[in-house]
Amino acid sequence: MKQNVGNIDRAFRLTGGIVIIAAGVYFQSWWGAVGLIPLFTGTTRWCPAYLPFGMSTCKVEKADT
Repeated sequence: MKQNVGNIDRAFRLTGGIVIIAAGVYFQSWWGAVGLIPLFTGTTRWCPAYLPFGMSTCKVEKADT
């Protein structure tokens, strides 16, 4: 698995996932389980939704020439 989630994107995903889970616990709703998706993609730094579009928010390393 090649990483395709950059640092800023990762921070938003981790924070958002925790907030969604906390809201689900607070409101006693199963919708909080949706927060596991951004939490998973943030921790693994890989998002399957980016694959069909060829997207990546990781920094591109420049080759020395």
